[in-house]
Amino acid sequence: MLRLDDLTVFVRTADEGSLSAAARTLEMSPALASAALKRLEQALGLRLFVRTTRSLRLTDEGAQYLLHAREALRQLKEGHDKLVQRQDTPGGLLRIAMPSDLGRNTLLYWLDKFQARYPDVQYQLSVSDRQADMFRQPVDLALRYGRQDDSSMVAMPIAPDNRRALAASPDYVRKHGKPASLAELARHNCLCYVLDDVVHNRWTFYPPEGGGDGKPVTVQVTGNRCADDADLVRRWAVAGQGIVYKSRMDLADDLRHGRLQILLPEWLGEATPLHLVCMHRAQVTPTVLLLRDFLREQYQQL
Repeated sequence: MLRLDDLTVFVRTADEGSLSAAARTLEMSPALASAALKRLEQALGLRLFVRTTRSLRLTDEGAQYLLHAREALRQLKEGHDKLVQRQDTPGGLLRIAMPSDLGRNTLLYWLDKFQARYPDVQYQLSVSDRQADMFRQPVDLALRYGRQDDSSMVAMPIAPDNRRALAASPDYVRKHGKPASLAELARHNCLCYVLDDVVHNRWTFYPPEGGGDGKPVTVQVTGNRCADDADLVRRWAVAGQGIVYKSRMDLADDLRHGRLQILLPEWLGEATPLHLVCMHRAQVTPTVLLLRDFLREQYQQL
């Protein structure tokens, strides 16, 4: 197999007319430069230079091959320059995985705005409440709730202070009243979601700073429906079917427009920070950094 550095030594030696001069310009020893030329000649099965103690000149085969070697190096440099330019200019395909509710009802509009600002950006979106396997699926970036403890991944905070919130529709509150305490949730219809075949019906809350002993309180809840799609659970709550306990980001638009209202606001919900995640730092391109900053900006406006 031909090596790029061997081709470079060959072209530079032809340009300089001297192996030692080529070695100096390439900042390598004459011995390494000589070894590079020998490897290239062996790989090609050709003699590229006629060497004497005083001179070095191209053979006929070497002169012909020099044209191809120059063109190959030129094309490789051009390809490299285009990739660098592409990284410096916002654009390219972003393959992003995201949770269902957040993706459909919040990120969809944020990404529209980002693409309007940077029209060379393209999307391939995967929307699911099941966590994408970034090593096996065609996904470059993922928006994930919760702590990101995998040290092999790069996690960029988007909404570090986001928490779950307890909420219900005004219609539900009119019919069933508001719970006056966490214990009263036991008599209300609580809407749960299922993830990895587990029903999340144990809801944990934290007292306000300085309240009680500071220990979290976990309540076991029941209800007449649950789903493995968080967006469906939110829609049930908006329709007045029960009380929901979800990320406040998922509920932001419903709260803003009065479709849902916060219950027991004195209790803090579980922390659910949102991160933009990728597998390695080489994927953190200028476009990804722009997306990260844009998503942070949109979150601050909620």
